[in-house]
Amino acid sequence: MKLPYLPIAALLLTPALSAPSFTGEPDSTGKYWLFAPGISASFIPYGASISNLIIKDKHGIDRDIVLGFDNASYYSLDPVHPHFGGVPGRYANRIKNSTFTLDDEEHHILPNENPTSSHPAGVNTLHGGPDGWDYRNFTVVSYSQSSITFSLVDPDGKEGFPGEVISYITYSLSNMTWDAKMIAIPTTKKTPIMLSSHTYWNLDGFANNQTDTALNHTLHLPFSGQTIAVDSILIPTGEISAAPKNSVNDFWSSPRQIGDGFSDPDIAGNCGGSCTGYDNCWLVNRQHPYDWKSEDKMVASLGSEWSGIELRIWSDQEAFQMYSCNGMNGTMPIKSTQGRDDGTGGRGVEKYGCVVLEVQDWIDGVNHPEWGRGGRQIFEPGGDPYVLQVRHRFSVDA
Repeated sequence: MKLPYLPIAALLLTPALSAPSFTGEPDSTGKYWLFAPGISASFIPYGASISNLIIKDKHGIDRDIVLGFDNASYYSLDPVHPHFGGVPGRYANRIKNSTFTLDDEEHHILPNENPTSSHPAGVNTLHGGPDGWDYRNFTVVSYSQSSITFSLVDPDGKEGFPGEVISYITYSLSNMTWDAKMIAIPTTKKTPIMLSSHTYWNLDGFANNQTDTALNHTLHLPFSGQTIAVDSILIPTGEISAAPKNSVNDFWSSPRQIGDGFSDPDIAGNCGGSCTGYDNCWLVNRQHPYDWKSEDKMVASLGSEWSGIELRIWSDQEAFQMYSCNGMNGTMPIKSTQGRDDGTGGRGVEKYGCVVLEVQDWIDGVNHPEWGRGGRQIFEPGGDPYVLQVRHRFSVDA
């Protein structure tokens, strides 16, 4: 699928990093900026999305390490809609046959992926449907120098989901740390809810003069020795697969560069069909009970030797999706705040040029009651709300 190139971005040849001062209002591009020691970030109401995240690399140079657009208005205009930094919902990832059953009642969700001649809209639902949460404008309900809260009311029947859901998405910055907390409350009917943060990372800020990809990034998933088996269009089969030591999906036994797996013949088809790369869901197997914020319960780390930037992730979720940007082809623009310092290199994201990291629950668990995920995916009025918490902590190795 060819991705559109925005001509405005093509005219910008060198990075221009300048986070504005806090004013209590969005900046001239429609972004809300947050600040804390060693970190600044911007967010927008569209999809409750992160749009910029700035960390100094080991050379003291500011790097914007997440994908997005220069102007908040671009997000709703882009026809490809790559889910840049937003909150997919009401149910993240895929739903088989765009169908699920609750209390013996079958519900049909609007499809939006893998179209066929007999199903031109698609055969399954991805990230909540054609008008999922990250296609919609949230309301800003609270905003300070270091925190912002967005809210969305998702009506009964929207995209086919039963019942109204009210959500609150809070982002906070502290010392070299970005925290996110997502709460969703069903008000009228029982319904499935599963959210995530769909952030695209390149810890080099697309400035690496040695490579255009993020395959140099080192990934560690210390609690993830199993993956959810999927078919050729990435729909779970119901089976849980082992990721043996030294296999293509082994990121648990020790940290290793994402590109290392590309020397394994099993990388072909690893992300479905004829796809080469990663778009896989690993389970996060921690012995209960546990405090997810404990130092030894980190679910993932991602690092780049070139920039010296390392991201470590803690979460209360029990699955972790990694996508190696297999669908990029150089036509999706990077921002004016990104790119090589000397202006050389392309201004688009090349294949494997980024990494998406998604904390979430077991994908399509709503269609696999044998997995016992109901307590973490099915919610009803008067019961406990849906809650997702994730901490992103950064460090720089000089």
